[in-house]
Amino acid sequence: MNAKTFEHSLQTLKYPNLDRTLGELKLISTVKVNDGNAHVELLTVSDDSYLAVKAVIETAFTHEFKSLNVTKKTQAPKDTNYGHTATPNNRAPYAKNVIAVTSGKGGVGKSTVSVNLAIALAQKGYRVGILDADVYGPNIPRLTNTDLEKIRWNDDNKIVPSENYGLKIMSVALTTPTSDTPLVWRSSVAVSALIQFLEDVAWGELDFMVIDMPPGTGDIQLTMAQELPITAGVLVTTPQLVASDDVSRAIRMFQDIHVPMAGLVENMSYFIAPDTGNRYDIFGSGGGERLAERYNIPLLGQIPLNMDIRQGSDNGEPPVVLGNDELKSYYKDIVEEMLKAVKFKI
Repeated sequence: MNAKTFEHSLQTLKYPNLDRTLGELKLISTVKVNDGNAHVELLTVSDDSYLAVKAVIETAFTHEFKSLNVTKKTQAPKDTNYGHTATPNNRAPYAKNVIAVTSGKGGVGKSTVSVNLAIALAQKGYRVGILDADVYGPNIPRLTNTDLEKIRWNDDNKIVPSENYGLKIMSVALTTPTSDTPLVWRSSVAVSALIQFLEDVAWGELDFMVIDMPPGTGDIQLTMAQELPITAGVLVTTPQLVASDDVSRAIRMFQDIHVPMAGLVENMSYFIAPDTGNRYDIFGSGGGERLAERYNIPLLGQIPLNMDIRQGSDNGEPPVVLGNDELKSYYKDIVEEMLKAVKFKI
């Protein structure tokens, strides 16, 4: 088998557990055949993806050659000259505005809020990208119905973001062989991956980049503040005291690193029983209002605990797109308040 025939066969080989070929995903960098010895160089981001594709190639073609060597293309080392929060780098010059959505605590619906706010901005005609920076618990692909897609490259060797609902989408979940593959990474590796997603993705020109931050106030939050001129922060909480305690730490972090705050969103604010219409404050009440007053930031809106929001989110059908008018209004009104609170470049 010569190099041309071998490359053609590789291009038609299916990616493991996915109805896409290696050619469609643009995972083949170079193919060489010399005296019955073959060498394949792959374009893969994660080691898990590399090992999965390598195994498929070896299973299919080992018997065709005297030797078969499958390697991963060495990526050029990233610039590790990190910026400072007072004078951050700008690794996303293609984005006019960067919005960081954070919470300080997991489980408050931060990713759901991030997706719906990003789509609400896109519905106003803006060019919007969303970066899933929660590398250990990436949910953006499921919420945007792109969870079955896998990473691919364009002819300029740039990663092509997924697209749906008017958004350009990038998440580490798109690089793993299966949806339940854990990323057992040290923070330095996670930070390097996010910098690659900022610099090596074909985002195009964006009016807004929305970053779905992980919970807490650690390395990733600090690095994003050092590497991007964040236009505004949006904080997500529930009324519960435990949640507002953690969010208060995230607010203090933004204050300390001089990130302007667009405001606070109180998610799962209350529950309206569908049979009686009675209101129940399941997680308490007033948490968002108290935080907004204490730190002198706007309360952008309150979103109820609603079964349609939960079901739509699980199905990759964002409420701001496919919900009823009432559900859509929660997120659209928050975006309007956010645009009033901060002077964005639009």
